[in-house]
Amino acid sequence: MDAHPTRISLIQAAIRQFGRGGFEAASTRTIAAQAGTNISSIAYHFGGKDGLRIACADAVAERVAQVARPLPGLQDRPDPRHARLLLRRLVRRIVTFMIVSPGASDAVAFVLRELAEPDSPVLDRLYATLIEPRHRALCALWSAATGAPAEAEEVKLAVFSLVGQAVYFRVAAPIVQRRMGWRHYGRAEARAITRRMLANLDRMIGDGDG
Repeated sequence: MDAHPTRISLIQAAIRQFGRGGFEAASTRTIAAQAGTNISSIAYHFGGKDGLRIACADAVAERVAQVARPLPGLQDRPDPRHARLLLRRLVRRIVTFMIVSPGASDAVAFVLRELAEPDSPVLDRLYATLIEPRHRALCALWSAATGAPAEAEEVKLAVFSLVGQAVYFRVAAPIVQRRMGWRHYGRAEARAITRRMLANLDRMIGDGDG
């Protein structure tokens, strides 16, 4: 991705605005103002609002790919013990990203907003560059850990459920924090969530689930 500071600032502001109000409602003038630049910069760097939307999707996909770095390539099949260690490491990285990483709430809101729009041109792009490859890699890792076929229905659902837990803690943060008596999410809260998710993971793969 082009590292031009103005381009990066526009993408960050657009992810926030698109996630909060949707693509149609988001104002390019507001996006430019939040990025500290003029509105013509959007056309210069992205060709317009539509191009900015695609750039946002690519930026989110790139961030998530960085989080999922422990995943081996699909051609590399670790032994079961190593696969389980990789899954545990990945859970820690996902929770850290979702709970304490700056901008995570904006990125999640952007993806959820796009998923809610079936005709979104970004949906196919997110699926092709982010969701399918990451999910396939996780399924392959789950298969290595449990011995179940990577493309089995139960494996696919197990992986969705694992990732979904972390997403819930971000999407429902106000509810979780209120019920838990937490003022905010910090390192301590992230550790508590990680422990719970690792316990869930151990039960799922330990019982041969998926």
